Amino acid sequence: MAQRKGIVIALGGNAISKPGMRGTIQEQFYATHESMEHVAELVTAGHERVLITHGNGPQVGAAILRAEIASKAVYPLPLDICVADTQGGIGYMIQQVLTNSLRKRGIRTPVVTMVTQVQIDVHDPAFDHPTKPIGLFYSEQEAKELMAGKGWAMVEDAGRGWRRVVPSPKPQRILEVEAVTQLFRKGMIVIAGGGGGVPVGLNRHNNFYGIEAVIDKDATTARLATEIGAETLMIMTGVEYAYLDYHGPHETPLKNVTIQELEKHLAAKEFPDGSMKPKIEACIQFIRDGGKEAIITSIPNALMALQGKTGTRIRR
Repeated sequence: MAQRKGIVIALGGNAISKPGMRGTIQEQFYATHESMEHVAELVTAGHERVLITHGNGPQVGAAILRAEIASKAVYPLPLDICVADTQGGIGYMIQQVLTNSLRKRGIRTPVVTMVTQVQIDVHDPAFDHPTKPIGLFYSEQEAKELMAGKGWAMVEDAGRGWRRVVPSPKPQRILEVEAVTQLFRKGMIVIAGGGGGVPVGLNRHNNFYGIEAVIDKDATTARLATEIGAETLMIMTGVEYAYLDYHGPHETPLKNVTIQELEKHLAAKEFPDGSMKPKIEACIQFIRDGGKEAIITSIPNALMALQGKTGTRIRR
């Protein structure tokens, strides 16, 4: 593999849609502008090779909700199409806002979005145990009818009603990785792997097809970072550090840690499922696969974290 250079930045959901707000397009553009100002600072500081991934949880949930509400008037949209649609829409926002942020700094680096397909194993054990909630809340009776009529897996969600759950299989192969790599190495800023990528399988005719599933964004980000030869993986989230005993009486920020130390903390169940745990696992995988360092911090602290002044820094 060629010498590793460049940064892969994984943006959490709060980078696009802030908690406690409706999440309108105007609000998403405002949040994206705040986030991209910090990314533009990195580029201005000399970090020219950048790849950005992003979450799409609120957006894909809204897309599914629209499809369900309008299902009697227009054709339905399967989950893979909703993921692809939100990849394109969020990518458009990021590339437009980041281009503007760079231009006002005198930087003309092209920014491009790649709608990204990710192959998964159709026999992944995740398909036997769907866990990722999506879409509307339903009454128990409505849920029973949908399970019988559409074959959906549904669960009761914390007393709020019943929701559909879909599998969350592991990413195996990123179909557009060669195109992403070429753009990245030519110095373009690439937005790819949004929402973990569009999950696809391979049928007996050797053709790809969309699958009703959601891939973990951080797992796809780690694989992308490895395959394009990035030196650094930065996972941007809502907190400045990863913590032990988060919100507990012995809360402790992790600053400089090894992957061996993190594995011990994982075994002790220090990191919540669906929150910090997949981020920690992605960082460990990236380092094991040859990455130099992984960083977990908040978006406003991105540049300081790269300078070693804050954030959780993970090395071998």
